[in-house]
Amino acid sequence: MGNKKKTTSSRHGLQVVTLCISTTMVLVLLGLVVFTVLTARNLSSYVRENLTVTVVLGDEMTQQERGATYNRLRVRPYVRHITYISKEQAKKESMAELGADPEDFAGFNPLPATLEIQLAADYANSDSALLVKKEILAIPKIAEVNYPVDLMDKVNSNLSKISLVLLVLAVLLTIVSFSLISNSVRLSIYSQRFLIHTMKLVGASWAFIRRPFVRRAVGVGLVAAILAILVLGAGVYALYLQQPDLLTIIGWEELTITGVAVLLFGIIITAICAYLAVNKFLRMTAGELYRI
Repeated sequence: MGNKKKTTSSRHGLQVVTLCISTTMVLVLLGLVVFTVLTARNLSSYVRENLTVTVVLGDEMTQQERGATYNRLRVRPYVRHITYISKEQAKKESMAELGADPEDFAGFNPLPATLEIQLAADYANSDSALLVKKEILAIPKIAEVNYPVDLMDKVNSNLSKISLVLLVLAVLLTIVSFSLISNSVRLSIYSQRFLIHTMKLVGASWAFIRRPFVRRAVGVGLVAAILAILVLGAGVYALYLQQPDLLTIIGWEELTITGVAVLLFGIIITAICAYLAVNKFLRMTAGELYRI
């Protein structure tokens, strides 16, 4: 009798461990989806904000006027970062790239002073950039404004497609994950279906019967979520060691949201699955329990 009880307890413990491992794997997958979607959003902003608008300052513009123009544009809402490049600095950069002094050919420095503007992400599209160009050209003594309109359109189009694909993938994986966890929870409760039926026969309420199963499932979900968060954290740390520049698109906000999402998924999905599984067995008659 004691050996039988010990064997049953051992089998039950193995089922719990198996459920925890399978749930952890599914939550890692869900966490990767959430993390990828959040990172893609930051990557989209990072790419857009590195598209540059070049403002060519007229040669007749005085140094004081250049400073005033710089200060005027610096506070505009569409400007994320602005850099002033003087004629002398442009000459040095040209010499470093070409290995020759442009004055040797032209007899004077033909390179203009410019302002390099990195637009805020919300303005890095062809429509907004056109309005920005018109506003800047209205400033006196601005020679021209150049921006990569084709590149902007291509980048925004590609980013929109990638975001749509990630969104569809996230929805599909959420459905698949719910199905996998539901099957794992149902299998863990399956071996106790006759116990559920016996408790129902002696007059226990459905809520009373469900409570320990849901509580245990929530505990398993919590442990699985913590394990999944540790696995994801280790993966992010390994990526950071390989590519330290990832910190430009990965911040504590994304990591926190991912961790909280995994924790909530682990608790809520396992609780719902346990609730539904127990209800399924509660509705069955003794004959039906033997046939499944």
